[in-house]
Amino acid sequence: MELRSELLKSIWYAFTALDVEKSGKVSKSQLKVLSHNLCTVLSIPHDPVALEEHFRDDDDGPVSSQGYMPYLNKYILDKVKEGSFVKENFDELCWTLTAKKNYRPNGKTSIPLKDAFRFWCLFNFLSEDKYPLVMVPDEVEYLLKKVCMAMNVELNYVELEDYFSQEPQQQSGIVVWKFLELVNSGKLTRGIDRDTLSMAIEEVYREIVEDVLKQGYLWKKGQLRRNWTERWFTLRPSTLAYYVSEDRKERKGSIPLDRNCCVEVLPDKDGKRCMFCVKTSAKTYEMSASDTKQRQEWTTAIQTAIPLEAEGKKSLHKDLKLKRREQREQRERRKMAKEEEMLRLRALQEEKEKKLQELELLKEAQRQAEVLLQQDEQRRRAQHEEMQRTLEVQLRDAEQARASMQAEMVLKEAEAERQKKRIQELEEMQQGLEEALRLEIKARQDEEAFRYAQARLLAEEEEKLKQLMFMKEEQEEYILKTQREKQELKQEMETKSRALEEAQLHLEEVRVNRQRVDQDVVAAQRKLRQASTNVKHWNVQMNRLMHPIGPGDKKSSPGLGGFSSFRIPPQKDPGLKLRQKSEEREREESKENVDSESARRLSQASDMDTRP
Repeated sequence: MELRSELLKSIWYAFTALDVEKSGKVSKSQLKVLSHNLCTVLSIPHDPVALEEHFRDDDDGPVSSQGYMPYLNKYILDKVKEGSFVKENFDELCWTLTAKKNYRPNGKTSIPLKDAFRFWCLFNFLSEDKYPLVMVPDEVEYLLKKVCMAMNVELNYVELEDYFSQEPQQQSGIVVWKFLELVNSGKLTRGIDRDTLSMAIEEVYREIVEDVLKQGYLWKKGQLRRNWTERWFTLRPSTLAYYVSEDRKERKGSIPLDRNCCVEVLPDKDGKRCMFCVKTSAKTYEMSASDTKQRQEWTTAIQTAIPLEAEGKKSLHKDLKLKRREQREQRERRKMAKEEEMLRLRALQEEKEKKLQELELLKEAQRQAEVLLQQDEQRRRAQHEEMQRTLEVQLRDAEQARASMQAEMVLKEAEAERQKKRIQELEEMQQGLEEALRLEIKARQDEEAFRYAQARLLAEEEEKLKQLMFMKEEQEEYILKTQREKQELKQEMETKSRALEEAQLHLEEVRVNRQRVDQDVVAAQRKLRQASTNVKHWNVQMNRLMHPIGPGDKKSSPGLGGFSSFRIPPQKDPGLKLRQKSEEREREESKENVDSESARRLSQASDMDTRP
């Protein structure tokens, strides 16, 4: 959340710089370029169509900061990872966009653009988390005091107080461009060399923005070769890194700082003076400062960094800024309470004076009342005497009236008793009438309910009657349709029966023809056998005639030569049986088809007869 808040401050300047018309809106094309550049410096992938897709439902007009924030959070800030980018490059991008529009140097007393950028970063760091970004006078004084301390000069408080007293509206906070205008005016840096001021600004920038608690050259003793080498050391809350030179291009190593670390001052040895060491759980690092003051500063800074890492605080100045903010809020609360107390005391004083005035008025009124009371007393006495005389006369009259009233009271009491009895009778009658009225209302309600139920039943019966009539019509139509289908079925069955009878007659004719053919075949076979016998007999006779038998000749064996072995077998028709079998199969299949079709028609007819 802290990183996102810091990034949003810089992005706010870039967005407002693109708002040329100061309408609070920026065109989509400019936001595309801004988003692409932000993704580049933040080292995250850029989706070129994400902006169009995000604002697809909007028109082609410009986008406000509130409309751009969901896209910025979803596609850019949610993907940012701390340590994956160089924040200084990100700040330079936003500074370049906003400085072109808002930064106006005023000649020779103006600071260089690089120093103005660092002041801008320092302003963003120390500004309040409210938009538009402002820095309260206490933070302005703190920042300028840090710069002056880095230059070993005193801050000109008189000029600073005069500046804020001349413009009372800036007591609640000053914007960055007014702050840079104040610095460029030269009132607070009068007589200071520009290079000295630049070095002081850079030192404060490293300390506050980059969390460099201290940096400088120290002599360090090697761990293996045990030789002394001068290194540039940079102290941050979690590490003490050392480089070859102050440009910090070649890092030689770092010393992790945690709660197990400690710093100790060492006596001079090996020709080195102002020595101290940093002890970690794994190693001990020996170092030598240029003088006692530097050693004291380094040991104090390291002792300050160790608890920060142990407490999980990543930045000393963020913690200090929060503490200063809490102190300001406490001062504001105390100031508010004091003002409220003064207002309360003033109100009490005014109330006291008002009460004193009222008391004086009361005393004067009391004196006037006493004079009036004396006059009233005399007047009352005279009236009392006159009233006493009048009362005596009235008392006599009252005695007389009392006697008459007593007699009249007796009559009135008797009349009242009669009226009381009459009232009781009327109340009883009223109760009876109310009961009768309640019963009548209930009876009417029951009657209304019965009528409603009766009407509902009549409506239901009418609806059912309509349904029955509709069903009756459908049933009559269905009966007519069934009768027609039954008549058609009977006709079709009669047609099938006639066809079946014709087929049976044709089958009977075929069967008779078959018997006749069978008889002819048997007769032909019989004739064929008779002819074969005759041929055989004639063959024997011919053999005898062709070869006369002499004395001593043997009978030739049958089947050897001549007509004696010739025999005509009985002739058979091989296709006859196949034709007979096929005819029988066809007759059976036609009969089965006719029977099954007749059975199906009869079953359909019976189903139609049984349907309602």
